[in-house]
Amino acid sequence: MNDTAVAVTGLGALTPLGMDAGTTWEGLLAGASGVRRIEEDWADDVPVGVAAPLPGDPAELIGRVQARKLDRCEQVALLAAREAWQHAGAPDVDGTRLAVVIGTGTGGVLTTLGQDDTFERSGARRLSPYAVPMLMPNGPAAWVSMELGAKAGAHTPVSACASGAEAIAMGLDLIRAGRADVVVAGGAEACLHPFTLSAFAQMKALSPREEDPEAVSRPFDADRSGFVMGEGAGIVILERASFAAERGARVHGWLAGAGVSSSAAHITASDVDGQAQAMRAALASAGVAPGDIGFVQAHATSTPSGDVVEAEALASVLGPQVTVTAAKSQIGHLCGASGAVAAVAAVLGLRDGAVPAIRNLDTPDPAVTLDLVKGGPREGRWDTALSNAFGFGGHNVSLVFRGSAGG
Repeated sequence: MNDTAVAVTGLGALTPLGMDAGTTWEGLLAGASGVRRIEEDWADDVPVGVAAPLPGDPAELIGRVQARKLDRCEQVALLAAREAWQHAGAPDVDGTRLAVVIGTGTGGVLTTLGQDDTFERSGARRLSPYAVPMLMPNGPAAWVSMELGAKAGAHTPVSACASGAEAIAMGLDLIRAGRADVVVAGGAEACLHPFTLSAFAQMKALSPREEDPEAVSRPFDADRSGFVMGEGAGIVILERASFAAERGARVHGWLAGAGVSSSAAHITASDVDGQAQAMRAALASAGVAPGDIGFVQAHATSTPSGDVVEAEALASVLGPQVTVTAAKSQIGHLCGASGAVAAVAAVLGLRDGAVPAIRNLDTPDPAVTLDLVKGGPREGRWDTALSNAFGFGGHNVSLVFRGSAGG
């Protein structure tokens, strides 16, 4: 067995479609939507009317005592990691050979904003003694590392909406470099707040529509108008092939390669060349040809310009007829967690032989010359899939996965 191959043995996710990976996957295949009208008491104070919140309260699952010490971003990371760890059979691994890499775009921003309100209203003595560990971006990785006893490193890529995918790419590097046998990798984000929603709205990134919430997020559709902000987490358990084989682990798929690039072009705009560079690097890392890619989990945020740029990059690297889906049509944009959740969906698509359809794809943009999955899930057997994640600042990450028989 090629020991540079990295097995995916566990999957965990909390998304607007469900509080675990299985429910999320069922929702994706069923064409469900997690986008809802904002009903909080601050709804009238923000310029957008819809979002994609979790369907449950992570604090209830964590337990109220521990939840008081954790930002919501840390809560979702810990829950997704627990699910993935148990899904992998709770590997018996030396802590010095176990690493954690969990990315986030904003970290504990809810704590930062909430504690600032407390400070201004009531003064310094009313701040929580847990404020700093709750707001620091490395908190999710740190808490997971402590729970699992991971001593080979706890890392936190902060690369906007590419963070979760970059964490998985880093996990691949850690195993290939011989620094770990098992890596808990993924992304977490929980930043639904009037400040963040208003800030994204001010830059015209969010869709202003709200009359039909479930129809607002529409990647690649000619009538798209911006993304919908969501929250959640995605975690995968990565293992060195020989380690997984020795313990008889069930392999759900293989992380075959990863490509990372920086566009160095614009602080927010997408870039064809940078995205294409990441895709080509991922193919080279995996040792596969463009024609080997069976389907793509696209970044596809539903913004007017971003979707066309990614479509052009995909067509230039993989050809115009590559099969493409986009989970954000159903769960919104989970920011730093989005690439990790897309990776989970890519592995499940390969394992189960099904690619979810793009919801709300009524009239495909004529500028997009790709084989877009629409109308219902597409069934088949594919050996290889590509998953993309791109972030403000020119962060580009592409991951290549192979099916469980492809190690």
